[in-house]
Amino acid sequence: MKPELRPPLPPFTRETAVQKVRLAEDGWNSRDPQRVALAYTPDTIWRNRDQFPRGREQVIEFLTRKWQREVEYRLIKELWAHDDHRIAVRFAYEWLDQNGQWYRSYGNENWEFDAQGLMHRRFASINDLAIAESERLFHWPQGRRPDNHPSLSELGL
Repeated sequence: MKPELRPPLPPFTRETAVQKVRLAEDGWNSRDPQRVALAYTPDTIWRNRDQFPRGREQVIEFLTRKWQREVEYRLIKELWAHDDHRIAVRFAYEWLDQNGQWYRSYGNENWEFDAQGLMHRRFASINDLAIAESERLFHWPQGRRPDNHPSLSELGL
């Protein structure tokens, strides 16, 4: 069986780490749990807040529940640091709950990749801040963030 490859592959340079971060952002902004799960090893290990999905099937279940609860989801990720096979990112996303309350969630993720470029470990720490609709900063149509949209740093986040 041919191994799954998910370029760019480790060892990461700054350029390839930035590419990997943007590809992850694009995947998550698709809000497609099946698509997102393919970026992870079949036996991936996660910590996301107080949940600990293991393997792609649990990741798909987790993301399905997440995006049923977090509607109007828009995410920006930014490279924080990297080494040969690890990447650290910071991120923010905005979303609307079922009661009409907007939130901006801030967080950090630590990622570890296998030689094929699949993420084996993902550890996320996230905080939610209730915001007024007038405080929203992410206004593009759902899906991929436009290339000309400001980054987290450019937004002062």
